[in-house]
Amino acid sequence: MKLAGIVLIILGILALVYQYVPITETKQDAKIGPVEINHQETTEYPVQIIGGVLVVAGVAALVMGGRSKL
Repeated sequence: MKLAGIVLIILGILALVYQYVPITETKQDAKIGPVEINHQETTEYPVQIIGGVLVVAGVAALVMGGRSKL
């Protein structure tokens, strides 16, 4: 449980540092016989909220994993 918490915290911090994930996609504009005209479109998706959730979940996993069972 502690290892999972540490991994979640590290992933959350990385998401907060990078802030955006770029996704590049090739789209076809026209196709005339064997000739194709394409363009690439890049969209950036924000991941700050996901990073915050991962950090909170990691801290919660560390707290739950650190409790002793009586």
